[in-house]
Amino acid sequence: MSQHPERPPTVVARYYLYQATVSFGFFSPVFTLFLLYRDLAYTQIAVLSTLHAVLTVVGEVPTGYVGDRIGRRNSLVLSSTFMTLSIVGFVVARSFPALSVLYVLWTLALVFRSGSDSAWLYDTLAADGDEDRFAHVLGRAGAVNRGVTVVTMLAGGLLYAVQPTLPFAASAVLNGAGVLVALSLPQNPQYAEGAGEAAAALGVREALQVLRRHLAEPPLRSFVLYVGLFFGVVVAVDTYVQPVATGAVGLPVSAMGPLYAGFTLVSAVASYYAGAVEDRVGVRGATVWVPVVVAGLLVAPVALPLLALPAFMVMRGSRTVLHPIVTGYLNDHAASVGRATVLSAASMVYALVRVPLYLVGGTVADRTGPVTAVALLGVVLLVGLAVVALVGRPVAETDAGPAGSTDSTG
Repeated sequence: MSQHPERPPTVVARYYLYQATVSFGFFSPVFTLFLLYRDLAYTQIAVLSTLHAVLTVVGEVPTGYVGDRIGRRNSLVLSSTFMTLSIVGFVVARSFPALSVLYVLWTLALVFRSGSDSAWLYDTLAADGDEDRFAHVLGRAGAVNRGVTVVTMLAGGLLYAVQPTLPFAASAVLNGAGVLVALSLPQNPQYAEGAGEAAAALGVREALQVLRRHLAEPPLRSFVLYVGLFFGVVVAVDTYVQPVATGAVGLPVSAMGPLYAGFTLVSAVASYYAGAVEDRVGVRGATVWVPVVVAGLLVAPVALPLLALPAFMVMRGSRTVLHPIVTGYLNDHAASVGRATVLSAASMVYALVRVPLYLVGGTVADRTGPVTAVALLGVVLLVGLAVVALVGRPVAETDAGPAGSTDSTG
C-alpha cells in the first residue's frame, strides 16, 4: 500500500474543482467575434490558429519532459498561471503582434497541462491501486468542466453585449482561481517523496528512449495515428461550426451562445459516461468505430445542410467520450517515470495532424464554402482511418476488452 498522504476521494474532489476552473465558457462563443472586434481579418485569425498548432507541435514534448522533471502538480500551476496571464492580456491587447504573444502564452498553458494533467491523475489513483477508475474519474472531471462551461457560456453572451472585454475579465478571475486550486493538489508520490531520485531517473537520453519504446513501436504507433486523425479533423471542423450554423443552417448570431451551451451540455453528459462506455464496448470498440461514425456524419450536410447541427453535436460528444478512454489506454502502456512525456508526445502528433487540415479546410472553404470544407474533412478522416487500419491494427486484440483488462506492462 502506498504512503500517499491523502486518500483518493479527497484528492479527486479537489481535482474536480480544478477542472471547474479551467473553463473558457465566458468567451468561447464570442471569441471569433471578439477578434473581429479587434479589427483582425479572417486571414490573420487563421494565422493565429496555425501559430497555435505549430507551437503545440514544438512545445508538447519539452513541456511534458519538464512535467516529468519538476512534477506534474507544478506543471499544472504553471499552466493556470500562463492561461490567466493570456486571458488578462486579451482585455488590453489590440494589435496583431500583441495578440500573437497572447497566443504563445495560451499555447504554453495548454501544452503544460496536456500531458501532466492526466499523468498526475493516473499516478494519484495508481498509488492506491485505483488506476482502473481512471476513465471514470477523468470522464466525470470533464463533465464538471463542461457543466461550468454551459453556465459561463450563457453568461458570456450577456457580458459581451454589455462590453466585449467583460467575458475575458470574468474568465481571468475563474482561471486565476485555478492557480490556487492547483497549488493545493498533492505531488505524485514519486515527487513528494524522493523528488530528486524521480527527476534523475529521466534524463534527456532516457526521455528519447521512452518515446522510441512507446510511440515508435506497436501497440501505440498505429493507435496514436488513428486517434490523432480523429482529434485533428474534429478540431479543424470546429472552425466552421459558426459560419455553417449562421450561414447554411440560417441561425441568428444571437443563437450562438445557447447553441454552444447545448453542445457543451451534450459533451458533459458524454464525458460523464465515458467510463461506462469503455466498460460496455471496450477500448477497441470505442476508439475504432466512433471515429468512423463521426466521419460519415460530417459528409451528410452536403446533401442536407440541416444535418450539420446533429453532426456537430455527435462530433463534440464523441470527442469527449474518447478523450478519457484514449488517455487511459496511453497511460496503461507508459511507465510512471516518463508518463507525461509520452502523453505530451501523443498530443504533439495530434497537433501535427491539424496543421495541414487547417490549411486544406481553409482553402476549400474560401473557394466552395464551409459546408464543403466540413464534408471534405469527413472524407479525409474516412480515408485516413482506413489506411492506418490496413497498415497496422490500431488496438491490439489483447487490449480490446473493457477497462482493467489492458496489459499495463507496456
